[in-house]
Amino acid sequence: MLNFRTKFIAAGALALSMGLGASAKAQEFINVLTGGTSGVYYPLGVALSEIYGKGIEGARTQVQATKASVENLNLLQQGKGEIAFALGDSVKLAAEGNTEAGYPGKLDKLRGIAAIYPNYIQIVASKESGIKTLADLKGKSLSVGAPASGTELNARAIFAAAGLKYEDLGRVEYLPFAESVELIKNRQLDATLQSAGLGVASIRDLATSVPINVVAVPAQDVAKIGSPYLSVTIPKGTYEGQTEDVATAAVGNFLITSAAVSDETAYQMTKLLFENLDQLTAAHAAAKAIDPAKALDGMPVPLHPGAERYYKEKGLLK
Repeated sequence: MLNFRTKFIAAGALALSMGLGASAKAQEFINVLTGGTSGVYYPLGVALSEIYGKGIEGARTQVQATKASVENLNLLQQGKGEIAFALGDSVKLAAEGNTEAGYPGKLDKLRGIAAIYPNYIQIVASKESGIKTLADLKGKSLSVGAPASGTELNARAIFAAAGLKYEDLGRVEYLPFAESVELIKNRQLDATLQSAGLGVASIRDLATSVPINVVAVPAQDVAKIGSPYLSVTIPKGTYEGQTEDVATAAVGNFLITSAAVSDETAYQMTKLLFENLDQLTAAHAAAKAIDPAKALDGMPVPLHPGAERYYKEKGLLK
């Protein structure tokens, strides 16, 4: 009798442990690393979080507002996120371990999910500042994004190509998009450089509050920087009061994950991204540029095996 009871208790304990194991396995946690709440990464991250929460069985999702690219990549390396938005040049510098860009060393755990949409470097000044060209920024005040953020790395590249230095400015501020806009509205700042998708909420807000000038980044300056920068145009009418097309630079955005994320989760994250583009576009118009046929273009780090499986299934990768 005692032997039977012992076997019964043991069997019950085994069943309970198996049940707990299945439950633990089902509880997939996905932290989506984005950027400031007034940028493009954040609303797209919220949409992705909802898509993954519904589409990946047992997944619990969270959206984390961050200082964007550089912080996101460092967090991925530390195991503090499962998927992140980041600029292509930031990812390249992270893989190389560029300490000046804000990385402690080579971030060897980064893996690619997809190229998504281009970030446009958008330099906007209050009309009353008189700033119309890059040269006009000399002696003026400019916000270049958070220190060592993807936006600030873009600012450094643009300035170097234009033969400018931060020392040429009257004042440099290292602020998120929304705070920069508030200072311009209050006449405490002349201009802001923002690296984001077209129609970013912060600049739309500014343009509806005060008259603005959108400052061009000439194609010859973009050519001096080279890859991964491209010469593009901000179409007229993108912002209120913008009556002409404006030349500028663009850098591709990527969704990056970690080697620690399982192949199945990475596969599902990639698959659900492309199966729900309508929901992403509803969250922000920048998502209109997301195209699976271009998803592998310029990927700065190795693809995650889970993402690779998806692209092979779709015939986009041999």
